[in-house]
Amino acid sequence: MKEKENQRLLGLKELENEFYKKGKNYICGIDEAGRGPLAGPVVVASVILPKDSMIEGVNDSKKISEKKRERIYEEIIKEAISYGVGIISQNEIDEINILNATKKGLTESIKQLKCKPDVILVDALEKIDTLGIPYKSIIKGDAKCYSIAAASIIAKVTRDRIMRQWDEVYPVYGFQKHKGYGTASHIQAIKENGICPLHRKTFVKKFI
Repeated sequence: MKEKENQRLLGLKELENEFYKKGKNYICGIDEAGRGPLAGPVVVASVILPKDSMIEGVNDSKKISEKKRERIYEEIIKEAISYGVGIISQNEIDEINILNATKKGLTESIKQLKCKPDVILVDALEKIDTLGIPYKSIIKGDAKCYSIAAASIIAKVTRDRIMRQWDEVYPVYGFQKHKGYGTASHIQAIKENGICPLHRKTFVKKFI
């Protein structure tokens, strides 16, 4: 690994290393993908990585190309001590709102972990049900914290794969390209074709 990348990753792991020094061995990073789109689920991922984990390229998922995310995702899954993914559908988002749906996905992702974390690091969420596990909320955590960045990649790749599958069912909307976000082409497709079952009705009502 190049020295510059090694130093970047060490910087990302500063918070984890503080907890390791306090005797916390299982540190869980949590992040979500899909709070903003007009269609599809919100996906929340939890991941516990080994202390010595230094996966090249781990970063805020938004800063990584789709092709690179897929490669890093496979490395994270392979190396993880445990990980979990909570997927909350567009229908439930409409019923309980996107914030509550994200919080529910977070709790579901924690339940899937095979070992109990000593502490949870989460990207900018408060008042959450972590099943009694202590947590620290970090603003822009996916850009500041290795574990959260890794979780952001799991969540993003998982959601992108879901949206690519739905593109085959509803090709007219272009989900393959924009993954449900409110791009000009997506909004135009909604105006021309109406909505499909994948759309969040509370998000698209101003376009129909």
